[in-house]
Amino acid sequence: MAFYGALFLRPNQQGDDPGDFTDRESAVAEQLAVEWLRHVATRASKRTVMQTGQRELAYVSGQMGAEQGARNAVRSAIASLAKISWFAPFGMGLAERFVQRSLAQVTRYFTDEAVRAAALEAVSKLIGPETKVVIGHSLGSVIAYEATQRMQHPLPVLITLGSPLGLQTIVYERLRPQPPGYPSAVRRWVNVAARDDFIAAEPDLKELFGTSMPAGAVFEGGYTVDNGVEPHRADFYLGKPEVGTEIGRLYSR
Repeated sequence: MAFYGALFLRPNQQGDDPGDFTDRESAVAEQLAVEWLRHVATRASKRTVMQTGQRELAYVSGQMGAEQGARNAVRSAIASLAKISWFAPFGMGLAERFVQRSLAQVTRYFTDEAVRAAALEAVSKLIGPETKVVIGHSLGSVIAYEATQRMQHPLPVLITLGSPLGLQTIVYERLRPQPPGYPSAVRRWVNVAARDDFIAAEPDLKELFGTSMPAGAVFEGGYTVDNGVEPHRADFYLGKPEVGTEIGRLYSR
């Protein structure tokens, strides 16, 4: 397992607190937060959650035009996201920390070249010719995707879980190389998303990444799992048959 979480921390901050956003980071973080709220407002499985998302999206969208500064706009968006039930299973305070940390990680990966290079190196150094499967969750799926684009040897399976890869203006247009496409080294790519995983993009990524697929390559995706009250949780994804079956095939040959 690659570790790169420490790259996103600010010096002299307590615990996993990512610290304040810079103005540049705030612009990206605000876009990302609004996109997550839009997911809640349009595809939540529970009507009450969808209504909360619609109300908070309308509020945040109205605030975006106000003269309040980029950092204040992000704080408003974080507070709105923290009101969504699955962001806040353990209370509002923890929800705001979770949202801020999640926004900070994605934002800093795309705005800080040193962070991006170090995260990619942490993943790439663990992948060799003997590697049969690479699994990436959340931001990890973005890093896994970019790492597999660099590979010179075949990879039997890439599995992305709860992936934001398809968020067009925030993630997709910042991926490398451009334009994004199917990683030529990957023989089978499986994208798994839960319906209520609002951090993930739309689950079927074929339209965006299915171009230039190598002959014989396979690309699968869709709303395939139900992760209950914590739909973005990594171990809930890993425990699903849709993931285990793919790995089992590799080691039963």
